[in-house]
Amino acid sequence: MIEYRNLRVALLGAGSVGAQVASLLLAHGEELAIRAGAGLELVGVAVRDVDAKRSADIPHELFTTDAESLILGADIFIELMGGLEPARTLILQALNSGADVITGNKALLATHGQELFEAAEQVGAQLYYEAAVAGAIPIIRPLRDSLAGDRIKRILGIVNGTTNFILDRMDTVGESLEEALATATKLGYAEKSDPSADTEGYDAAQKTAILASLAFHTTVPLEAVHREGITGVTLDQIEAARKAGYVVKLLAICERLTDADGVEGLSARVYPALVSRDHPLAAVHVAKNAVFIEAEAAGDLMFYGAGAGGIETASAVLGDLVSAARRHVIGGPGVAESTHANLPILPMSLVRTRYQISLSVVDEPGVLAAIATLFSEQGVSVETLNQSVLSTNDDGAPSATLVIGTHEASEAHLAATVIALGESHVVSRVTSVLRVEGS
Repeated sequence: MIEYRNLRVALLGAGSVGAQVASLLLAHGEELAIRAGAGLELVGVAVRDVDAKRSADIPHELFTTDAESLILGADIFIELMGGLEPARTLILQALNSGADVITGNKALLATHGQELFEAAEQVGAQLYYEAAVAGAIPIIRPLRDSLAGDRIKRILGIVNGTTNFILDRMDTVGESLEEALATATKLGYAEKSDPSADTEGYDAAQKTAILASLAFHTTVPLEAVHREGITGVTLDQIEAARKAGYVVKLLAICERLTDADGVEGLSARVYPALVSRDHPLAAVHVAKNAVFIEAEAAGDLMFYGAGAGGIETASAVLGDLVSAARRHVIGGPGVAESTHANLPILPMSLVRTRYQISLSVVDEPGVLAAIATLFSEQGVSVETLNQSVLSTNDDGAPSATLVIGTHEASEAHLAATVIALGESHVVSRVTSVLRVEGS
């Protein structure tokens, strides 16, 4: 029997996720109350338009356009409207009023997370954000709690469903990037007006900043995340990857690195990369997400599931709601975010990886020797070399395509090698450069 008073829950936003949160809370409130140890009363839903069509049936009297009044008296405030403002201002108001806050706003956390966490700590409130990364997949709580006693070495993640859907279509169906994007748009995975937040890697970079900050106990600003999107990925690259035993994925990567002076730091980056088809991430298809963690004691762990979707993401929000309610029942201040490590963010040039480089070269004696010398001069060694059938270049001269896989080297040396190849008289064109990760 629940003896604790009812907790007042205010909700900001009734889009695809917010509407499902409200609907599920109203439908399963009694069951959630038993789990939480307190009744959960949805006191209102702040929206821009109270008469707009919703994806779930919610009593009209719950809607209001006055978010600030709704915050007053709320024990738990759920922000699901997205964007930076007015979300930031309203969350700060809620925290300063003593309310716990639940948000799925990855852009806000990646941009103003430190400010929000400090505000929560000052008043003893708690900021929950399981829904901000990878939708329904429980990844924030395992990193913050379950793995708090371990030492994370590396995280590889597929954290954007739209780009994974596009790259998967290119690999499995043979669609071009433009065709796969059109399919994704038709199915509702990509924004019709502007899909660049997904295709240019902005969404994944925001999630990478959040994961890196949490996993390595260091504040990682969004601008410190190296970002490359998928718009340059071609069907030829996808097919070459398949022949070599790889699949192309847009990866969010954060890992510990050591600089030349032995100082430990971290790298956070997003780019399309080759992943061996034997790696668990290669089996992540359509719009699914997955996060692969390499921990010192726990070893390799992978979290897989729906990275988006209204009802799926609502599951993560309601999990945070139950946790917040339990904290109220038990009492005590919220637990502050851990940024004690304060590791430096190391430059991209220090990252060690492997490249797969495709070249169009002139067909004449001495080409392979010249290319081998060029690699040696840059301090990069060749691991594999495959030559395709002869063709002709733009001026009609005979040419061949070489696909070269390198051994691991620093990004600085690998990038310098690509530049030198492009300037070489035996290379007609550098047609493709992709990094190899996950091995």
